[in-house]
Amino acid sequence: MATTTERLGIVETKVQNLDEKIDDLKIGVKDMHDCLDKTRDSLTEKLSTMYDASCSQHKSLAEEINALKSQRDKWLWTAAGAIAVMGWVSGHAETLIKFIS
Repeated sequence: MATTTERLGIVETKVQNLDEKIDDLKIGVKDMHDCLDKTRDSLTEKLSTMYDASCSQHKSLAEEINALKSQRDKWLWTAAGAIAVMGWVSGHAETLIKFIS
């Protein structure tokens, strides 16, 4: 059986090995946190870029839709006016013919 001094030496060696492994783990955890921070920053930047692009696309589409609605309304009111005039003329055709002749 090992003497107390030998056993104490073995325990000290194991403690030193544990300290080295803990230091390695600390470095590994720090590296992992740095990597996660870089990834988060990169994702945040990309999401911000995508959000800005999305907003500009929505704005341009909204402007285009409003222009199309405006043009549609102009044509709709022009057609409605033309139909109203044709209806009035057809309803008063006899009077107009008498007036012209």
